[in-house]
Amino acid sequence: MKLPADSYIAKDKLIRYLLVPRVHGDKSAFLAQGGYTLRNADSLFQDLRLQILSLDAQKLESNQFGQYYEIRGTLTGPNGETLAVRTIWMTDHLSGITKFVTLIPDKGKN
Repeated sequence: MKLPADSYIAKDKLIRYLLVPRVHGDKSAFLAQGGYTLRNADSLFQDLRLQILSLDAQKLESNQFGQYYEIRGTLTGPNGETLAVRTIWMTDHLSGITKFVTLIPDKGKN
């Protein structure tokens, strides 16, 4: 199934979480392999929308907040490198809005 093309991707999630080095759960070093940095956060935003959101989503668990989905795919970054990723999305039960939750390196793919 496809998630809505206008699913919400918070730029704050990219610039304050994914692209910032962290002691635990750092994803910035992984994303840097594809050329994604704070300086080009808009590239990650656009690539998530165009390269990932257009792929089929698999239903995961549901809880009191919403229905979760996973989209697995590859991101071809600004430097031409391809990164295998798992992305998590949630459709909020109250608003019906689907939003980006997180990105995880897909270690099951090369």
